Amino acid sequence: MDEERFQRAIASIDERNRDDPHVIEVRGERRPKELAHSALAAEWVERLVDAPSEALRLAARAHHVRRWAITRASYPAGRAGYHRWRQALQQLHADEAANILATHGYDEATIERVQGLIKKRGLARKDDPEVQALEDALCLVFLETQLAATAEKLDDREKTIDVLRRTAVKMSPAALALAQDLPLSADERALLESALR
Repeated sequence: MDEERFQRAIASIDERNRDDPHVIEVRGERRPKELAHSALAAEWVERLVDAPSEALRLAARAHHVRRWAITRASYPAGRAGYHRWRQALQQLHADEAANILATHGYDEATIERVQGLIKKRGLARKDDPEVQALEDALCLVFLETQLAATAEKLDDREKTIDVLRRTAVKMSPAALALAQDLPLSADERALLESALR
């Protein structure tokens, strides 16, 4: 692996995510949302996988690059509209990642692998451990940074528990074990424990 090229690509991804107008506080620091999420996803991948591939590390950092560029409101309400929005976002993230990586001289095979990871190809079949590791990382980021806001938005304990159950089903046993150590509030921990029962 060319470490200098990798760091330049990461810096380019971070530069794009730094423009996120949404700001969140994570671990006592206020940062643009997608910049924070990408760093956390990369951190979780490093904890979940002994020696993550360069493609997996790049995909973790680029998984939501420029996510704010396509708003949920630009698609119809309801499940079908939501799925169309999510597909459009995955394509945006994959295209942005490809452009960044090509600029930094990555070969087509690596670019295609990063795009496949971002699009979570093989997740339903559970036959690609790197796709599972990325999904695990994203679920852990959600639990750490968005659980409280999701619970507040839904304002319904059972609906929140249902969201957590659907999240947990996507996670590996290793990721579920790591979730137990997240710095959650007492209310968040109670919701997660109820979902995992």
